[in-house]
Amino acid sequence: MSLAIFDLDNTLLDLDSDHAWGEFLIEQGAVDETTYRNANERFYQDYQSGQLDIMAYLALALKPLAKNTPEQLAAWHQQFMASKIEPHILTRGEELLARHRAKGDRLLIITATNRFITGPIAERLGVDDLIAVEPEVDAGRYTGRVVGTPSFREGKVTRLETWLAEEDATLDGAWFYSDSHNDLPLLERVDHPVAVDPDDTLRETATQRGWRILSLRG
Repeated sequence: MSLAIFDLDNTLLDLDSDHAWGEFLIEQGAVDETTYRNANERFYQDYQSGQLDIMAYLALALKPLAKNTPEQLAAWHQQFMASKIEPHILTRGEELLARHRAKGDRLLIITATNRFITGPIAERLGVDDLIAVEPEVDAGRYTGRVVGTPSFREGKVTRLETWLAEEDATLDGAWFYSDSHNDLPLLERVDHPVAVDPDDTLRETATQRGWRILSLRG
């Protein structure tokens, strides 16, 4: 059994769920439209260019979790799944998951998006193991703070190494599928790195290194 690791946003989904959640909150009137959208777009551009300050972004992204009740958040997330996520789950992505599952591989999603957003998405995809940014919870409410290392860039490697030790697992024969050059630190660690509908930087790197390039769209 090998480990099959998947990025989520723009890999198994044809959108960024973190960015989409921000847009959803704007639609619900939960945040100030102009201020939040401008910040959300700026941080998304920083992510795409490889310049994202992850802690600054999380200060923005986790604040609405702290300001709303668990009941309200759960109701919103149900709507979010139906309107924003379900239409953007890639059929070929589900087929890829199914192929690895049929081989007996262990499936793991690792994402820089927080667990509140991604936990139900991983469940919908039938993936039990998830490494995500962990929002802090105190007395049943989100605090707006982060627990531990965010699973972003080199942080994905750090979090994965901790997970491997806890699960008594290894990266022997492991696969990692991602669209983003931000995931190069982890792509470089696995035996089978795969660039999925990659950004220009990752495509160039994958071509130079002879990595497989795959499209799950179209």
